[in-house]
Amino acid sequence: MTIFEEADARLLPGFERRWIGTAHGKVLAVVGGTGPALLMLHGDPQTHLCWHQIAPKLTDRFTVVLTDIRGRGETHKPGHDPEQSAYTKRAMAAEQLEVMYNLGHNKFALVAHDRGARVARRLALDHPKAVTQLAVMDIIPALDFYECSNAQIAQDYFYFSFLTQDHPVPETLIAGDPEAFLKLILMGLSDNAVNYDALALQAYLQANTTPEAITAMCECFRAGFHIDRRHDQTDREAGKKIACPTLVMWGEYGVVGKHFDVERIWRGWCELPEFAPMPSGHFIPEEAPENALAALNGFLSAKAL
Repeated sequence: MTIFEEADARLLPGFERRWIGTAHGKVLAVVGGTGPALLMLHGDPQTHLCWHQIAPKLTDRFTVVLTDIRGRGETHKPGHDPEQSAYTKRAMAAEQLEVMYNLGHNKFALVAHDRGARVARRLALDHPKAVTQLAVMDIIPALDFYECSNAQIAQDYFYFSFLTQDHPVPETLIAGDPEAFLKLILMGLSDNAVNYDALALQAYLQANTTPEAITAMCECFRAGFHIDRRHDQTDREAGKKIACPTLVMWGEYGVVGKHFDVERIWRGWCELPEFAPMPSGHFIPEEAPENALAALNGFLSAKAL
């Protein structure tokens, strides 16, 4: 049994590991529960395991689908692409939609954190008929992020600039001690230490410190800077907004909560926004799982799926 299988067995009892073939490669989906479909997408530098304190408590009402997004965990990892197209949030969103279609779900709710939330937001914008509800955790859309950045944000979120540098500059530097680099992110985005489950943390580090995973992370950030914000600009100029009910969550003690006007920014992107600040830093699913679950339960229960 691999560490990933062991972690799923212990932290997500009752969930089934499934490999879903897509046009570009295999995606790991971990599925549990019954009822309307709910897709949950993780962030960096983590895997689907970040939901282990929340997802099992939703399976009595939903068919919960946890995936490793493209380039992370056990899912396929396209290599460096000079066009940077493989890791646009548009491409990653289309792949997640393909996964859900292959699982038999044409409509579903979406809950997502960090990088996964960027994918989820793009999925809701590009495929509005598929997404019934959207909950995003601790992100600012790419265009707004770069427009609003200042010296302190650049310091606190240093890797947003570092990882976007040309291939293979960041990859080469991270290769000196990839575990230390990932721990710097995992431990450095909150005023307090994050109490990760030891097995989950081990799985995050093992999955995301390989050369392929490091390149994937860099490519994803490069796509955010070079392409995703252009997609956002096009949508903004067209007046395009997320149509479904949207819950925006953020950590009050993280970079997003400290430096951005979250409600103003997201009102510009959503027709039906709701807001729920969390008493945490960036890693809401593991820093404030009970608060996040309460907010999600209220939001999901109040809206028709």
